[in-house]
Amino acid sequence: MALYAAYGTNLDASRMLRLAPHSPTRGTGWLSGWRLTFAGEDIGWDGPKATIVEDPTSQVYVALYDVTPADEETMDEFERAVLGGATKIRLRVHTLDGDPLAWVYVMDAYEGGLPTASLPRRAWPRPPRWPAPPTTTWPTCARAPAARTASAGRFGAHPAIRPHRDGANR
Repeated sequence: MALYAAYGTNLDASRMLRLAPHSPTRGTGWLSGWRLTFAGEDIGWDGPKATIVEDPTSQVYVALYDVTPADEETMDEFERAVLGGATKIRLRVHTLDGDPLAWVYVMDAYEGGLPTASLPRRAWPRPPRWPAPPTTTWPTCARAPAARTASAGRFGAHPAIRPHRDGANR
């Protein structure tokens, strides 16, 4: 199996599970001498895509995947369609277990522009979803709502106004 170094939106595990479902995660590492940037503003409809460029003073954090040949073909097709002419190159990745060679996709486009609007949604986790407010229920110690009477109006009696013994709302 080939070793793939994912960066940018491909750091999202759920995205990689859709792109390469049969390829397990191997670990993480750094691409020394490379920098994360954005390029290809004129290629896609939603702006520049993440790519890497050589920079001797920088490093890029990557996730490593053992990619099966079938998943590699799928990823090649997807990256060429999305990036519009990406080049596949092999780079040395620095990890705690050594420095293996891994392949990455690099765009053949001019650097510059703001990141795509979808990058923050994909690259960073979503905010927590707060629970829905509870439905209105009657406390166990309260009486059942009063039946609609002429004085209650068209929406029924107010829950704080309980019917009196003689049937009048007070």
